[in-house]
Amino acid sequence: MKNFDFLFWAYNVIWLGIGGYIVFLVLRLKAVSERLQRLEKSSGD
Repeated sequence: MKNFDFLFWAYNVIWLGIGGYIVFLVLRLKAVSERLQRLEKSSGD
């Protein structure tokens, strides 16, 4: 049973890492999108 506990926690750690990376990418994409909108607005003047 100890092996299954280790496997369970290993999968949880991996999924948490993947989830954290996806959140990081979404936040970076949002920041880049906002920066692009500001740039387009300032170059349109």
